[in-house]
This record gives sequence, structure tokens and C-alpha cells, in this order.
Amino acid sequence: MEPVLALTDTQISTWVAAFMLPLFRIGALLMTMPMIGTALVPKRVRLYLALAITVVVAPSLPAMPAVNALDLSGLLLIAQQILIGAGMGLSLQLFFQAFVIAGQIIGIQMGMGFASMVDPVNGVSVATIGQFLTMLVTLLFLAMNAHLVVFEILIESFTTLPVGQGISTADIWLLVMRLGWVLGAALVLVLPAIAALLVVNIAMGVMTRAAPQLNIFSIGFPLTLVLGMVILWITLGDILNQYQPLAVDALQLLRDLVKAR
Repeated sequence: MEPVLALTDTQISTWVAAFMLPLFRIGALLMTMPMIGTALVPKRVRLYLALAITVVVAPSLPAMPAVNALDLSGLLLIAQQILIGAGMGLSLQLFFQAFVIAGQIIGIQMGMGFASMVDPVNGVSVATIGQFLTMLVTLLFLAMNAHLVVFEILIESFTTLPVGQGISTADIWLLVMRLGWVLGAALVLVLPAIAALLVVNIAMGVMTRAAPQLNIFSIGFPLTLVLGMVILWITLGDILNQYQPLAVDALQLLRDLVKAR
């Protein structure tokens, strides 16, 4: 008689946990992070990518706890991995939203607040300058291989934050407090442009007081728009020096969240 392969419930649970638990953390990150977790990338493609990454990295990950997928403890572990992955993706979203807010502030100041387009990432209408800065930051993020750093932190998180150990309350408060960092970073980005546009608006006000018969609305709006584009063009020359410290802070926040080195 041919030998019969006998598998115990413990062996099956170990094999399932070794693959499924990392899959949920990796999939949650890919579903929520910028670029990959947007509406531009179909959900099926994101799922295939999560499966491929899990298959590649699963043999090198620490041993996973045996779990019954239909048990309450197994469902809690799955929910925990989803929350960890989603928290990592949210911390990266904060970095990109700083540039979106900066673009919206500049657009309003230079009179282009009415010029909006549908953002395929969030599915809402945003200022065109905000969308332009988002695409620019995305290209910089990919050009500097920051996405590879994100995947490195993700794989390291299985060692520093193993399955079964959740994010502490202090880490959650750290993420919440960083919401104010987004607005502060956006203000730092647009401060030179706001100051220059403020000088232009003050000059328009002086011209109105000096020559009341001058139709300031006929020349003020196009002049502010043109000068705003020139100021934006000048400030883009220093965008790399503004991008680097914010990217370092965003990646450090991601490391602090999962207690990575």
C-alpha cells in the first residue's frame, strides 16, 4: 500500500498562519499607501502584488503563532494585522497630503482656487496646483527609491512588531499628533509664495487708493495670476530641498510606528 500523507490540525494551522497573517498586513499597506493604494491601480492588481510579496518574503519571516482561522483569536489576529498595515499606509498618506494642502493654499492665494480637476486618487475635485504638486512628489518619491525603503520597513516590522503584538496607545497618539505636522509642513512649503503674493495684493490695494478710477478688477486678477505662476515657477527650483526633510520625517514616523531601527 502506498503511504498516506497524514496532516494534523496543528500543521495546517501553522502553514496557514505563516502565509495568511503576513498577507493581511502587507495587503492592508498596499491598499492604503499612496501611489499603489489609489484608484489608479485596480484592486485586483494590488491583491496580486500583495500575494507575490508575501510568497517571496514568507520564508524569511519569524515563526508565526499557530492559529485557527475560524476561531475568534484568529479573527482578532487578522484584524490586528489589518490595523497595523492600514496605520503604516496612513502615515505615508500624511506626507503626500501636506503637498496637496500646500497646492490648494497657493491656488487660492493666486486666484486659481476655482480651477479644479478630478483627483483620481481620492475621487474628489482638487485644485490643479495641488494635483500638480502631488504628481511631482510622487515622481520624486519613486526616483529616490523611497518605496523600497517602505517595503524594507514593512518586512522589518514582522521582527520589531511581531504578529500577536499590537500597536500601543502611545504609538496611536503619535500618529494622531502628526496630523498637526501635516498642516505645519504645508505652511512651511507655501510661506515664500504666500509672502510674495501678499506683497502683490498690497501693491494692488495701494494702486486702488492712489487711482480710484482705475478698474483694478480688470488688471488685478490677470496680473496676480501671472505673477503667481512666476512665483510658483521660482519656488519649484527649491522643491527638492523642501521635499527631503519632509520625506525623512515621514519615513521616520513609519519606523517609529513599528519600532523599527
